[in-house]
Amino acid sequence: MHQSEHARQMAQRFRELVENSGDTLPEQHYDELALIIESGLDTALLDVMNRVSDKLTQMANDIQHDANFFD
Repeated sequence: MHQSEHARQMAQRFRELVENSGDTLPEQHYDELALIIESGLDTALLDVMNRVSDKLTQMANDIQHDANFFD
């Protein structure tokens, strides 16, 4: 699922909780909440991608080292 869709669904679930308790918030607040959630998801995804990139770089360096050793 894409982050923006997931963020929208999370904001919608929050809206349901708020409305079920008898409260209301302006539509703009739910839109802002979805953006905040999406931003957090994007940040987490970038962090994971950076860790994967670091691991791949290390693996490439190890392979190069081994190739030089056997050359």
